[in-house]
Amino acid sequence: MDFSQLANEAVAELRTVEDMVRWAVSRMSEAGLYYGHGTDNPADDALVLVAHALSMPWSMADGFRTARLTRSEREAVMPLLEQRIVHKVPTPYITGVAWFCGQPYIVDERVLIPRSPIGELIEQRFAPWLEAGKEPARVLDLCTGSGCIGIACAHAFPEAQVELLDLSFDALAVAEENIEQHEVGDRVIALQSDLYAAASGKYDLIVTNPPYVDADDMACLPEEYHHEPEMALAAGNDGLDLVHTILSEAKEYLTDDGLLVLEVGNSYPALIEAYPDLPFIWPEFERGGHGICILQACHLQNL
Repeated sequence: MDFSQLANEAVAELRTVEDMVRWAVSRMSEAGLYYGHGTDNPADDALVLVAHALSMPWSMADGFRTARLTRSEREAVMPLLEQRIVHKVPTPYITGVAWFCGQPYIVDERVLIPRSPIGELIEQRFAPWLEAGKEPARVLDLCTGSGCIGIACAHAFPEAQVELLDLSFDALAVAEENIEQHEVGDRVIALQSDLYAAASGKYDLIVTNPPYVDADDMACLPEEYHHEPEMALAAGNDGLDLVHTILSEAKEYLTDDGLLVLEVGNSYPALIEAYPDLPFIWPEFERGGHGICILQACHLQNL
Protein backbone atom coordinates (compact mmCIF):
# COMPACT_ATOMS: atom_id res chain seq x y z
CA MET A 1 0.00 0.00 0.00
CA ASP A 2 1.14 3.57 -0.63
CA PHE A 3 1.24 6.17 2.13
CA SER A 4 -2.27 7.52 1.49
CA GLN A 5 -3.78 4.04 1.84
CA LEU A 6 -1.82 3.36 5.01
CA ALA A 7 -2.84 6.76 6.38
CA ASN A 8 -6.53 6.12 5.69
CA GLU A 9 -6.29 2.79 7.48
CA ALA A 10 -4.55 4.42 10.45
CA VAL A 11 -7.13 7.21 10.72
CA ALA A 12 -9.92 4.61 10.72
CA GLU A 13 -8.41 2.19 13.21
CA LEU A 14 -6.01 3.97 15.56
CA ARG A 15 -7.31 5.78 18.60
CA THR A 16 -4.71 7.28 20.98
CA VAL A 17 -1.71 9.59 20.86
CA GLU A 18 0.51 6.59 21.59
CA ASP A 19 -1.12 4.70 18.72
CA MET A 20 -0.26 7.50 16.32
CA VAL A 21 3.32 7.78 17.54
CA ARG A 22 3.87 4.01 17.31
CA TRP A 23 2.39 3.93 13.80
CA ALA A 24 4.57 6.83 12.71
CA VAL A 25 7.71 5.15 14.07
CA SER A 26 6.95 2.04 12.04
CA ARG A 27 6.45 4.01 8.84
CA MET A 28 9.58 6.11 9.48
CA SER A 29 11.66 2.99 10.05
CA GLU A 30 10.37 1.45 6.83
CA ALA A 31 11.24 4.64 4.92
CA GLY A 32 14.85 4.66 6.12
CA LEU A 33 14.81 8.31 7.18
CA TYR A 34 17.86 10.25 8.33
CA TYR A 35 17.84 11.81 11.80
CA GLY A 36 20.07 14.65 12.92
CA HIS A 37 18.00 17.81 12.61
CA GLY A 38 16.90 18.07 16.22
CA THR A 39 16.32 14.41 17.02
CA ASP A 40 18.40 11.28 16.56
CA ASN A 41 15.71 8.60 16.46
CA PRO A 42 12.25 7.97 14.97
CA ALA A 43 10.41 7.86 18.30
CA ASP A 44 11.34 11.44 19.23
CA ASP A 45 10.78 12.63 15.66
CA ALA A 46 7.32 11.06 15.57
CA LEU A 47 6.36 12.48 18.97
CA VAL A 48 7.32 16.01 17.92
CA LEU A 49 5.20 15.80 14.78
CA VAL A 50 2.16 14.23 16.44
CA ALA A 51 2.31 16.72 19.31
CA HIS A 52 2.60 19.64 16.89
CA ALA A 53 -0.43 18.49 14.92
CA LEU A 54 -2.40 18.35 18.18
CA SER A 55 -1.16 21.74 19.43
CA MET A 56 0.47 19.97 22.36
CA PRO A 57 4.02 20.36 23.70
CA TRP A 58 6.37 17.56 22.64
CA SER A 59 7.11 17.11 26.36
CA MET A 60 3.47 16.33 27.08
CA ALA A 61 2.71 14.54 30.34
CA ASP A 62 2.64 10.75 30.10
CA GLY A 63 -1.06 10.77 30.92
CA PHE A 64 -1.81 12.38 27.57
CA ARG A 65 -0.12 9.55 25.67
CA THR A 66 -3.19 7.34 26.22
CA ALA A 67 -5.69 10.10 25.39
CA ARG A 68 -8.11 9.20 22.60
CA LEU A 69 -8.14 11.39 19.51
CA THR A 70 -11.07 12.54 17.45
CA ARG A 71 -11.13 11.58 13.81
CA SER A 72 -10.34 15.14 12.76
CA GLU A 73 -7.30 15.13 15.06
CA ARG A 74 -6.06 11.86 13.56
CA GLU A 75 -6.55 13.32 10.10
CA ALA A 76 -4.57 16.43 11.09
CA VAL A 77 -1.54 14.32 11.96
CA MET A 78 -1.26 12.63 8.56
CA PRO A 79 -0.16 15.56 6.32
CA LEU A 80 2.76 16.23 8.67
CA LEU A 81 3.81 12.60 8.67
CA GLU A 82 3.51 12.50 4.89
CA GLN A 83 5.92 15.42 4.54
CA ARG A 84 8.43 13.68 6.80
CA ILE A 85 8.08 10.12 5.51
CA VAL A 86 7.32 10.52 1.82
CA HIS A 87 9.11 13.78 1.02
CA LYS A 88 11.82 13.46 3.70
CA VAL A 89 11.37 17.03 4.93
CA PRO A 90 13.23 17.52 8.25
CA THR A 91 10.85 17.84 11.17
CA PRO A 92 11.82 21.42 12.18
CA TYR A 93 10.82 22.65 8.71
CA ILE A 94 7.43 20.99 9.15
CA THR A 95 6.79 22.46 12.60
CA GLY A 96 8.59 25.74 11.88
CA VAL A 97 10.48 25.45 15.17
CA ALA A 98 13.98 24.26 16.10
CA TRP A 99 15.51 24.23 19.58
CA PHE A 100 18.99 25.58 20.30
CA CYS A 101 20.54 26.19 23.73
CA GLY A 102 17.19 25.33 25.30
CA GLN A 103 15.28 28.00 23.36
CA PRO A 104 12.92 27.75 20.36
CA TYR A 105 13.86 29.41 17.06
CA ILE A 106 11.80 30.06 13.95
CA VAL A 107 13.13 28.10 10.97
CA ASP A 108 12.11 27.35 7.41
CA GLU A 109 13.88 26.34 4.21
CA ARG A 110 15.58 29.76 3.95
CA VAL A 111 18.02 28.78 6.71
CA LEU A 112 19.90 25.79 8.07
CA ILE A 113 18.30 23.95 10.95
CA PRO A 114 20.21 24.82 14.16
CA ARG A 115 22.30 21.85 15.33
CA SER A 116 25.78 23.25 15.94
CA PRO A 117 27.84 21.89 18.86
CA ILE A 118 28.76 25.54 19.43
CA GLY A 119 25.61 25.57 21.55
CA GLU A 120 27.45 23.71 24.30
CA LEU A 121 30.21 26.33 24.31
CA ILE A 122 27.63 29.11 24.57
CA GLU A 123 25.96 27.41 27.52
CA GLN A 124 29.40 27.26 29.19
CA ARG A 125 29.98 30.93 28.30
CA PHE A 126 33.05 29.78 26.32
CA ALA A 127 34.90 28.85 29.50
CA PRO A 128 37.76 28.45 30.04
CA TRP A 129 38.83 30.31 26.88
CA LEU A 130 36.99 33.52 27.74
CA GLU A 131 38.33 35.01 30.93
CA ALA A 132 36.05 34.16 33.86
CA GLY A 133 33.93 37.10 34.95
CA LYS A 134 34.81 39.15 31.89
CA GLU A 135 31.77 39.44 29.67
CA PRO A 136 32.40 40.29 26.00
CA ALA A 137 31.17 43.77 25.15
CA ARG A 138 30.75 43.03 21.44
CA VAL A 139 29.99 39.72 19.73
CA LEU A 140 29.92 38.95 16.01
CA ASP A 141 27.97 35.99 14.62
CA LEU A 142 29.33 35.57 11.08
CA CYS A 143 27.23 33.61 8.54
CA THR A 144 24.38 33.78 11.03
CA GLY A 145 21.54 32.04 9.14
CA SER A 146 18.58 31.90 11.55
CA GLY A 147 20.49 34.02 14.07
CA CYS A 148 20.41 31.28 16.70
CA ILE A 149 24.11 31.40 17.60
CA GLY A 150 24.25 35.17 18.01
CA ILE A 151 20.94 35.37 19.85
CA ALA A 152 22.00 32.55 22.18
CA CYS A 153 25.17 34.55 22.86
CA ALA A 154 22.99 37.55 23.69
CA HIS A 155 21.14 35.41 26.24
CA ALA A 156 24.42 34.13 27.70
CA PHE A 157 25.95 37.62 27.91
CA PRO A 158 23.12 39.99 28.87
CA GLU A 159 25.20 43.17 28.48
CA ALA A 160 26.77 42.33 25.12
CA GLN A 161 25.99 44.03 21.82
CA VAL A 162 25.66 41.38 19.10
CA GLU A 163 25.86 41.70 15.32
CA LEU A 164 24.46 39.01 13.01
CA LEU A 165 25.94 39.05 9.50
CA ASP A 166 24.87 36.99 6.49
CA LEU A 167 25.03 37.24 2.72
CA SER A 168 21.48 35.94 2.27
CA PHE A 169 18.61 38.42 2.58
CA ASP A 170 16.26 35.43 2.98
CA ALA A 171 18.23 34.16 5.96
CA LEU A 172 18.33 37.64 7.49
CA ALA A 173 14.54 37.87 7.28
CA VAL A 174 14.35 34.75 9.47
CA ALA A 175 17.00 36.14 11.81
CA GLU A 176 14.94 39.32 12.22
CA GLU A 177 11.92 37.22 13.18
CA ASN A 178 14.00 35.46 15.81
CA ILE A 179 15.37 38.73 17.16
CA GLU A 180 11.79 39.89 17.64
CA GLN A 181 10.64 36.59 19.14
CA HIS A 182 13.49 36.59 21.66
CA GLU A 183 12.99 40.29 22.47
CA VAL A 184 16.66 41.19 22.05
CA GLY A 185 16.26 43.93 19.44
CA ASP A 186 17.84 46.50 21.77
CA ARG A 187 21.17 44.62 21.66
CA VAL A 188 21.11 42.46 18.52
CA ILE A 189 21.20 43.72 14.94
CA ALA A 190 21.14 41.74 11.67
CA LEU A 191 22.99 43.09 8.62
CA GLN A 192 23.50 41.89 5.05
CA SER A 193 27.19 41.29 4.53
CA ASP A 194 29.64 39.35 2.39
CA LEU A 195 31.60 37.91 5.31
CA TYR A 196 33.14 40.89 7.20
CA ALA A 197 32.07 43.59 4.72
CA ALA A 198 29.51 45.16 7.08
CA ALA A 199 31.51 44.56 10.25
CA SER A 200 32.87 47.57 12.09
CA GLY A 201 35.27 48.09 14.92
CA LYS A 202 36.58 45.33 17.15
CA TYR A 203 34.81 42.34 18.70
CA ASP A 204 35.70 40.44 21.85
CA LEU A 205 34.18 37.29 20.39
CA ILE A 206 33.63 36.17 16.81
CA VAL A 207 31.59 32.99 16.41
CA THR A 208 31.03 31.54 12.97
CA ASN A 209 29.40 28.47 11.47
CA PRO A 210 30.08 29.12 7.76
CA PRO A 211 29.45 26.79 4.82
CA TYR A 212 32.07 24.05 5.16
CA VAL A 213 30.80 20.90 3.42
CA ASP A 214 33.33 19.67 0.87
CA ALA A 215 32.46 18.34 -2.58
CA ASP A 216 32.65 14.66 -1.60
CA ASP A 217 30.31 15.11 1.38
CA MET A 218 27.90 17.23 -0.67
CA ALA A 219 27.60 14.40 -3.17
CA CYS A 220 26.45 11.90 -0.55
CA LEU A 221 24.31 13.98 1.83
CA PRO A 222 21.06 12.32 2.94
CA GLU A 223 17.96 13.57 1.17
CA GLU A 224 16.88 15.59 4.20
CA TYR A 225 19.80 17.98 3.68
CA HIS A 226 18.63 18.85 0.17
CA HIS A 227 15.76 20.82 1.74
CA GLU A 228 18.35 23.15 3.29
CA PRO A 229 19.87 26.07 1.34
CA GLU A 230 22.88 24.78 -0.60
CA MET A 231 24.70 28.10 -0.25
CA ALA A 232 24.77 27.54 3.51
CA LEU A 233 26.39 24.12 3.13
CA ALA A 234 28.66 23.83 0.08
CA ALA A 235 32.18 25.27 0.32
CA GLY A 236 34.23 23.90 -2.57
CA ASN A 237 36.45 20.87 -2.97
CA ASP A 238 37.95 20.95 0.52
CA GLY A 239 35.19 22.80 2.40
CA LEU A 240 37.42 25.80 3.11
CA ASP A 241 36.36 28.31 0.45
CA LEU A 242 35.14 30.85 3.02
CA VAL A 243 37.29 29.72 5.92
CA HIS A 244 40.50 31.10 4.40
CA THR A 245 39.03 34.61 4.33
CA ILE A 246 37.49 34.25 7.79
CA LEU A 247 40.89 33.35 9.26
CA SER A 248 43.01 35.83 7.33
CA GLU A 249 40.78 38.84 8.13
CA ALA A 250 39.78 37.96 11.70
CA LYS A 251 42.74 39.82 13.20
CA GLU A 252 41.35 43.09 11.85
CA TYR A 253 38.14 42.65 13.83
CA LEU A 254 39.24 41.01 17.07
CA THR A 255 40.31 42.86 20.20
CA ASP A 256 43.80 42.06 21.45
CA ASP A 257 42.50 39.32 23.73
CA GLY A 258 39.58 38.40 21.48
CA LEU A 259 38.47 34.89 20.61
CA LEU A 260 37.53 33.27 17.29
CA VAL A 261 35.27 30.22 17.42
CA LEU A 262 35.01 28.52 14.03
CA GLU A 263 33.04 25.46 12.93
CA VAL A 264 34.41 23.38 10.06
CA GLY A 265 32.81 19.99 10.71
CA ASN A 266 34.26 17.14 8.65
CA SER A 267 36.62 19.57 6.89
CA TYR A 268 38.86 19.80 9.97
CA PRO A 269 41.63 17.58 8.48
CA ALA A 270 41.88 19.93 5.49
CA LEU A 271 42.04 22.92 7.86
CA ILE A 272 44.84 21.39 9.91
CA GLU A 273 46.75 20.56 6.73
CA ALA A 274 46.29 24.07 5.34
CA TYR A 275 47.45 25.78 8.56
CA PRO A 276 49.99 23.46 10.22
CA ASP A 277 51.43 26.25 12.36
CA LEU A 278 48.17 27.47 13.90
CA PRO A 279 47.63 26.21 17.48
CA PHE A 280 44.01 25.14 17.03
CA ILE A 281 42.09 24.15 20.15
CA TRP A 282 39.52 21.40 19.47
CA PRO A 283 36.98 21.15 22.32
CA GLU A 284 35.28 17.87 23.14
CA PHE A 285 31.49 17.85 23.48
CA GLU A 286 29.38 15.95 25.98
CA ARG A 287 26.42 15.79 23.59
CA GLY A 288 28.49 14.81 20.56
CA GLY A 289 29.80 16.73 17.59
CA HIS A 290 33.22 17.74 16.35
CA GLY A 291 35.04 20.12 14.04
CA ILE A 292 34.89 23.26 16.21
CA CYS A 293 38.17 25.09 16.67
CA ILE A 294 39.12 28.00 18.92
CA LEU A 295 41.87 30.53 18.27
CA GLN A 296 43.08 33.51 20.26
CA ALA A 297 43.56 36.81 18.41
CA CYS A 298 47.32 36.66 19.00
CA HIS A 299 47.50 33.40 17.04
CA LEU A 300 46.10 35.08 13.91
CA GLN A 301 48.45 38.04 13.64
CA ASN A 302 50.80 36.48 11.10
CA LEU A 303 48.16 35.22 8.66
